[in-house]
Amino acid sequence: MSELREKCGIVGIYGKNLPVSKLAFFSLFALQHRGQEASGITTSDGKKLHSHKGVGLVSQVYEKKDMENLIGHIGIGHNRYSTSGGGALDHAQPIVNMENTFALAHNGNLPSVKSLEKFLCSKKALKKNRMDSELITDAVDYYMKEGNSLAKSVEKAFPLITGAFSLVMMNKDTLVAVRDSFGMRPLALGRIGKGYVVASETCALKTIGATFSREIKPGEMIVINEKGIKSIQLAKSTPNHDIFEYVYFARPDSVLNGKLIYEVRKNFGKMLANEFKTKVDIIVPVPDTATPVALGYSEATGIPIEMALVKNRYVHRTFIEPDQKSRRHSVALKLIPLPQILKGKKIAVLDDSIVRGNTCKRLVETFFKAGAKEVHLLISSPPIRFPDFYGMDTPNQNELIASHMTVEEIRKFLGATSLNYLSLDGLIKSIGLPKEHLSTSCFTGVYPIPLKERKDEVNYDVPKE
Repeated sequence: MSELREKCGIVGIYGKNLPVSKLAFFSLFALQHRGQEASGITTSDGKKLHSHKGVGLVSQVYEKKDMENLIGHIGIGHNRYSTSGGGALDHAQPIVNMENTFALAHNGNLPSVKSLEKFLCSKKALKKNRMDSELITDAVDYYMKEGNSLAKSVEKAFPLITGAFSLVMMNKDTLVAVRDSFGMRPLALGRIGKGYVVASETCALKTIGATFSREIKPGEMIVINEKGIKSIQLAKSTPNHDIFEYVYFARPDSVLNGKLIYEVRKNFGKMLANEFKTKVDIIVPVPDTATPVALGYSEATGIPIEMALVKNRYVHRTFIEPDQKSRRHSVALKLIPLPQILKGKKIAVLDDSIVRGNTCKRLVETFFKAGAKEVHLLISSPPIRFPDFYGMDTPNQNELIASHMTVEEIRKFLGATSLNYLSLDGLIKSIGLPKEHLSTSCFTGVYPIPLKERKDEVNYDVPKE
């Protein structure tokens, strides 16, 4: 039901005796939920870089001949989330420099690129129409051309990068991974054989048979080459992890900050049951994110779950569609109600979030048409009232329904019998991390990383419940 566009998925692999390109492929396959617009892999054979990028899902982008050309013992890969504009291939990553000696893949977003642009301009190295990931590439590349190692170049460029970023980078002989000092985007380190893997989520490690070592710390740089692995702390660690990883983005089998996402989402359901007592006959989760939430709610209340909303798994997530009309059409194709189960029933529908509200409104209508007597909505996160600037492609703030409607007004718009959101305190308690270690900007408007020139895009005149 969510209409949030996802962050990206990244992977980096180093291993002299490993099938690096195949491992990168399967890692990206495991990270497909983080981006479905484009995918790319770059490898190094120790002499030069080899790249392949394409538009579409991982299974569509790579053919046998592409994989055979991706030779080498170092590789990085990237899945890009969907955007509303065209030119998907133009923005596909990894980004490779002009000389084909350096490649970079980025998960996150920089709300301000002024420091990067000012630096590159001062060095007469600023190119036209460069997005944030390309500007990072250009800055690191500049320092490498000055004769610095890849690691030293990243260290020099690091203070210029303002925003959320998990990065994997490579040249012909070295793999580097780095995370911003707030740890906004996840990044995990693992071992496979005598080699190493870095990936956005632990589910990618498990998929390729790698063992999880630890999470890369906020502000930390990992350097891997023939000398082994080295850790360098580039900035003080001030954890402010994106809370939406727990609500929606991460796969349920991933572990973030020691928390299994599946268990966290079950906790959301238990907390919803603690906060809201709803007299219903059955619980219906919106697949797939809300299924563990529904299990928790059912466990706490004793109300049975019915999978009365069936997902067509061959229709991709609705936010891939660039316009609202296409998005509504996708919902009709994607989520099919079972009238035989719903008829005459009072139902509690559990989902992770409401963004614009149009998709949810259509779903409520669908339940009533299928014969539901009452439709009670339970949402496992607070109202989204503020836009994101750190890599989650939320709509413009005035398109966020909760930015200009109270909960009761949203309920009326949706046509639901009742509507209740999990409280922010309940959400944080369910995750089990300190409040100060989580970024709640979409709910509170408190942005841990300064927005600089984009701060005027935030309107704080929103409904107070």
